[in-house]
Order: sequence, then C-alpha cells, then structure tokens
Amino acid sequence: RTAEIVSLVHEINPLIPVVTTRKSFPGTKKVALKATMAGGALPHRLGLSESILVFRQHTEFLGGVERFLGSITALKARAPEHKIIVETETAEDTLKVAIAGVDVVQTDKISPAELALLVPEIRKKAPSVKISAAGGINKNNAADYAKSGVDIIVLSSVYFGKPSDIGVAISPVFLSP
Repeated sequence: RTAEIVSLVHEINPLIPVVTTRKSFPGTKKVALKATMAGGALPHRLGLSESILVFRQHTEFLGGVERFLGSITALKARAPEHKIIVETETAEDTLKVAIAGVDVVQTDKISPAELALLVPEIRKKAPSVKISAAGGINKNNAADYAKSGVDIIVLSSVYFGKPSDIGVAISPVFLSP
C-alpha cells in the first residue's frame, strides 16, 4: 500500500515526502514503521516530544484559533528547537495560522481543489511556512493532493484496509536414499 501511494505522489512531484502518522494498530509500531519506510514513506513523528503539534481541540481549549495566534511567538521562544505544527480545518484558519508564523500548517480534510487555491496564497503571504495535507488521504486521492502544491502528504490509510491475499505453496521434498 505504501509503495503504491508514494509512487502516485512522486509521479506528480518526487520531492513531496509521504509521511505516516502514529495511528498504527496497537502493538505494531515497530513493524508498521519498518513496513512504511520500506514502502518509501517516512514517519510523521516517532513520539510526542519531537515537535509541537497543535490540534483543534488545543486551540479550542485556549479560546479559539484567533486567541491562540497571539501565543505562537511565545511558544516558539519557549521551545526553540521544536517545530510548531498547527492543524487547521478551514482555508480561513489555515491562512491565519500560516501568517502568524508557525513552521508547518497541517490542513485536515481540506479538499485538493480548495488547497490548490489556498497554497499560492500562503506562498505569497507566508513563504517560509511548510504546508502539509492530512485527513482521509489514500491511494484514490493522494495524487490529487500532490497536484495541489502542498509540501508534505500525511496519512494513516496504509495501516488499515483489506488484508493482502498471501498464499503458501508446499512442495514435496525428495531426499536421496
């Protein structure tokens, strides 16, 4: 699964990394990471301490996106060696967060068509910000997300789906008398 998606993305742009989330089946983290890396993807984050990833629930807890934007500079100062990644669910919030100076804005379930319009605007207003697409990305739409111009494709679909059909053939072994 991973190699197929990576291939689809790299046909559009070989520089876009495909990264997999930590949402693997419980107890399979090591083998899941090895499998996805063998397929050409990279781990999104190996642990919670690698970067600061702010989800909608966090911004709501802090009073909403608008209120959170004012704390990005302080957050970067308190964690100078960590990238600040903020997940957004609307084009409006994505642009606001990018302009506020995060390292990466991670769009969640924003369509490829909407991203294709949004990415150039972000590049113009916040050129240093990386743009990642996440949420519902799979082999059927990964190429569309790559065409949108994002910098990173984030997915977990490689961990789930119909099992592969694997067969075993057993042949008799003849030993010389």
